[in-house]
Amino acid sequence: MKITLKDGSVKEYENSMSVIDIAKDISEGLARVACVGEVDGEVVDLRTVIDHDCQLNILTFDSDEGKHAFRHTASHILAQAVKRLYPETKLAIGPSIDNGFYYDMEKDTPFTQDDLEKIEKEMKKIVKENLEITSFTKPREEAIAFMKERNEPYKVELIEDLPEDSIISFYQQGEFVDLCAGPHLMTTKPVKAFKLTSIAGAYWRGDEHNQMLTRIYGTAFTKKAELDDYLTMMEEAKKRDHRKLGKELGLFMMREEGPGFPFFLPKGMVLKNTLLDYWREIHEKAGYVEISTPIMLSRHLWETSGHWDHYKENMYTTVIDDQDFAIKPMNCPGGVLVYESEPRSYRDLPLRMGELGLVHRHEKSGQLHGLMRVRCFTQDDAHIFMTPEQIRDEIKGVAGLIDQVYSLFGFKYHVELSTRPDDSMGSDEDWELATDSLRGALDDLGLDYVVNEGDGAFYGPKIDFHLEDSIGRTWQCGTIQLDFQLPLRFDLHYTGADGEKHRPIMIHRVAFGSIERFIGILIEHFAGAFPTWLAPVQVEVIPISDKHMEYGNKVLEALKAAGIRAEIDGRAEKMGYKIREAQLQKIPYMLVVGGKEEENEAVSVRSRFKGDEGQIKLDDFLASIKQEIATRENRKVEKEEEK
Repeated sequence: MKITLKDGSVKEYENSMSVIDIAKDISEGLARVACVGEVDGEVVDLRTVIDHDCQLNILTFDSDEGKHAFRHTASHILAQAVKRLYPETKLAIGPSIDNGFYYDMEKDTPFTQDDLEKIEKEMKKIVKENLEITSFTKPREEAIAFMKERNEPYKVELIEDLPEDSIISFYQQGEFVDLCAGPHLMTTKPVKAFKLTSIAGAYWRGDEHNQMLTRIYGTAFTKKAELDDYLTMMEEAKKRDHRKLGKELGLFMMREEGPGFPFFLPKGMVLKNTLLDYWREIHEKAGYVEISTPIMLSRHLWETSGHWDHYKENMYTTVIDDQDFAIKPMNCPGGVLVYESEPRSYRDLPLRMGELGLVHRHEKSGQLHGLMRVRCFTQDDAHIFMTPEQIRDEIKGVAGLIDQVYSLFGFKYHVELSTRPDDSMGSDEDWELATDSLRGALDDLGLDYVVNEGDGAFYGPKIDFHLEDSIGRTWQCGTIQLDFQLPLRFDLHYTGADGEKHRPIMIHRVAFGSIERFIGILIEHFAGAFPTWLAPVQVEVIPISDKHMEYGNKVLEALKAAGIRAEIDGRAEKMGYKIREAQLQKIPYMLVVGGKEEENEAVSVRSRFKGDEGQIKLDDFLASIKQEIATRENRKVEKEEEK
């Protein structure tokens, strides 16, 4: 039996071997940290026995699959601890998720924070017991009877939904048995660094008509230091929560009269419009034209585009003059109508059409989250229509524009290329051309990327940009998708150099994604302390006393005349109080003015970046801040040792 390893080396064995034994043969150290195996692309338990030639990859916690198995095991340890402490609890589902795991359960009395501490204590006992984890299977009918006997109605329902000839998989550790497809670790022992983080409500199967369950969230790592780092990051994230800062800084609000529909307040609108001005500027330079398409269009259009059949549950619909209409969940069909509004020639291509389109999508109430998950948002779409020969250059142009945007805000990012899924539409030739074009553009740009095989959209492959914020969290924002299907569905054409009709190829792309969500990300990335060019209020004028108000107003007028967003604090409060208030509002500059400043036509500058910057001439300050705004400089806070 020949086992080909990840590095291309080959191991030969006379008899069948388990994945864990092969790992031990390679290295005892590797076996100690192994979580799962990958046999010919399929992720399996370490206990899986291999009896044929194959490719084998031993996966550790450093891989996504390893993390999944590790944290899925942690979720079973959580469920086992709960059943020991509260035997009447009914178990639903307990998957691993990004950065952790959860388990949904039904308990007559709600779990409390004190309960979490007890459960954690019991989990530690289970880990210490070093329970062997084993798996077994049962035919469907036996599995149903088995779970009925254990009084687990949610598990019974899950099994009953499976085909009659299904063989049902279970995992066991000690007295605890759970319905599960795996994979899992070999024992409970490695799961030492874990923390239960929160409690939430969750409807069974995500349906608000079903039973409300309790969801316990947790996370787990292989080392305590990694867990501590993660928990520190989460504490920092709480301080940066855009919902909290959005309220404190007067940027936006949410009301029960419009769940999922954000209200932007005056300062929030300044922030939003400044972003949109930047968007328009860079798109005009990149050769885009801007369009605007209706917010509501007829059912016929959405049937042609495929959304009526595949996306209707997320769409808001109405009836006008006995005809069905839908509020747009996406801008692309409107963009297609603009393209076909007049004859197009190859000389018109590429045609780059940008749209800041307001779209509405129905999200379940439990999934709404500040600006990050809303029902109404502005999508910074662009649709590019082009010839096959233009694909590569257009992809490079879009990737370069997205890089420009993220670099401005100081975001690092990584790129993922998603290829043809099983349920794709279109010819092999189209898919090969599209995928090669995307791959070639990324290679030309020298961008590192990960390939997600089979994870593209049904109508074409795509590139996703995942940005990393200042505390290490990643967000998927920018996307470039190639689409052969909408031009086909709408029968789009252009006249080629040969005088014949040809079908254009379409790119869908966003840079910010949702403007609202991007603002939420920016609030948390900067902790509300925006760069000066983006700050809703850039300068606060602070007169030392009432008798200096006249000069303060003169300074204010000079700032406004220079195009700087400024306010004056004329309240009868102490100067120290006013400075603290301006600091809490994250205003980049405070200009303190009194008799000496008036005499010298100067201002005393306090900034968010250096603190007290001393007295300078008003004209010099105006020139400096105008330069900072014009270049969109992201001025950094200076550390004590640098002062």
